[in-house]
Amino acid sequence: MTVPSLPQGMRDFDATTVQKRNYILDTIKNVFILHGFLPLETPAMENLDTLLGKYGDEGDKLIFKVLNNGLNDEKNKEKAARGFEKLMTGKATAELTERALKYDLTIPFARYVAMNKNTITLPFKRYQTQQVWRADRPQRGRYREFTQCDVDVVGSKSLWNEIDLAKIYHEALTSLGLENYSLQINNRKILSALAEKINAEDKMTAITVVIDKLDKVGIEKLTTLLQEINLEEAQVNAVVEYLNIKGTNEEKINSLSNFFSGNTTATEGIKELSFVLENCRDININIDQTLARGLNYYTGCIYEVKAPKEVSIGSIGGGGRYDDLTGMFGVKDIPGVGISFGIDRIYDVLEELNLFPEALAQSLKTIFFYMGEETIANCQNLADQLRKDNIACEVYTEKAKLDKQFKYAEKKGIPFVIMIGADELSEQIASIKELKTGLQHKVKFNEVAAFLNK
Repeated sequence: MTVPSLPQGMRDFDATTVQKRNYILDTIKNVFILHGFLPLETPAMENLDTLLGKYGDEGDKLIFKVLNNGLNDEKNKEKAARGFEKLMTGKATAELTERALKYDLTIPFARYVAMNKNTITLPFKRYQTQQVWRADRPQRGRYREFTQCDVDVVGSKSLWNEIDLAKIYHEALTSLGLENYSLQINNRKILSALAEKINAEDKMTAITVVIDKLDKVGIEKLTTLLQEINLEEAQVNAVVEYLNIKGTNEEKINSLSNFFSGNTTATEGIKELSFVLENCRDININIDQTLARGLNYYTGCIYEVKAPKEVSIGSIGGGGRYDDLTGMFGVKDIPGVGISFGIDRIYDVLEELNLFPEALAQSLKTIFFYMGEETIANCQNLADQLRKDNIACEVYTEKAKLDKQFKYAEKKGIPFVIMIGADELSEQIASIKELKTGLQHKVKFNEVAAFLNK
């Protein structure tokens, strides 16, 4: 007998969890819609060559590959073995796998734009909420299957898009009750300038991947990791000096300007940061020059959102500008910028801070108790009428003691119980009990909907 279980890092969601998740998604989607974004969906699987090479070496390792069909056929076994050897060295091989589960929503979106460049209207503004998969080590707030919620603009280089996305973060998160979230910003041009300053342009990606680990490993371990990518002592010291810049946003702008004096790449990045900050004075944004976001495709401003400090869960969102993402699909000069919400982590934060509205668990407004076969048809008819009035209800159809039916209603969080026995039926009156207060009311059949909607 097989013992039922789930793959590690995967989850079932019960009704209460789904209601809470939908509350988060509906709140965020409403903000997207108010800002003029339209929905898009892409398949669960993409061609492997669409994904590989887009997330850096570490990201590529986390892509779930889907094996080709028929690999156990005699004629394919030798071919599959050769393919496996290639795959273990990090190379894509059509002999073994040609498809993969999508790692995020950004690359599939770029692929969609490249394929539909002649039919979409630019600037193209879309939001997307779907499952993604990563072969990561499961831990709190990190799953192998999870929901991403992205919003992007392509076809525009205007920095006003960055400002709009910052406002979307603010409006969505404060609507969810996360007033004390932290929004951090940096610019990849500044990180490029850092690589230029230490004459290590060829190690730009490796440096950003290491810097991206600062929060997890600390400055001492980070120094060791920089040495492991063959940076010399003077280069490591310069990176550490850069990372140790402190102060207010204004002080950091001044320190960065002095640190990169004469570097045109840094000057452009600092100018972009200053523009965003100047036009987001009503939002609490902080420059964090240690923010790297180790994905290869970012080119300008980058964001990261952290949960309130009282919750130890880290990042709950991030994103940035990627001005040539479609270029990897042969379509040049389509700039873009986007951000992502970590729905699963936001859920954990709201749960820990007890920020979910109590009413979410009360999707059912009332239940008709089973009071005998002679009255159940009338209960069904009245329930049908309540549903036409947009009142969610159900009818208990099994013969059971009242005590059992009351426990059923309490477990489901149903606030009102309707009882129609022979006496009530003869008088065309329903007995309605409020479970929270214990109060009982006699209500005419044609007034039940109005009573429940009070």
